Amino acid sequence: MRQVPALPVVASFAERLLALDLPDLPPSHRHDAVEFVARRVDGLPSFTRFGVLVLGTVFRTLLSLPGGWPLARIVMRLPLPLVAEYPRLVRSLSFAYIWEHWPHTSPTGAQPAEAAA
Repeated sequence: MRQVPALPVVASFAERLLALDLPDLPPSHRHDAVEFVARRVDGLPSFTRFGVLVLGTVFRTLLSLPGGWPLARIVMRLPLPLVAEYPRLVRSLSFAYIWEHWPHTSPTGAQPAEAAA
């Protein structure tokens, strides 16, 4: 049985979250980090992957609604079991990828002048 790819499920939320957390990160770097998150989710054990994709679908659905991003940000702040872990998963995988590949990235995502050239 073929797996559902994670990229369509996690991409919209991961893009928005990274744009919020690292506003100066170049779009190409953000896209690379989002693809990395999707690859890592694709490699999770089946039961864990299922849970992550269910949470990803919840957040993707929220983002599809009018005013969805502010609503998703409210849901992220709620102390709901497992739901609060999804943004943490996306952040941790993204940040690890970004600072592994571009170690001189600033806390806002800006690239140093010598690295941008």
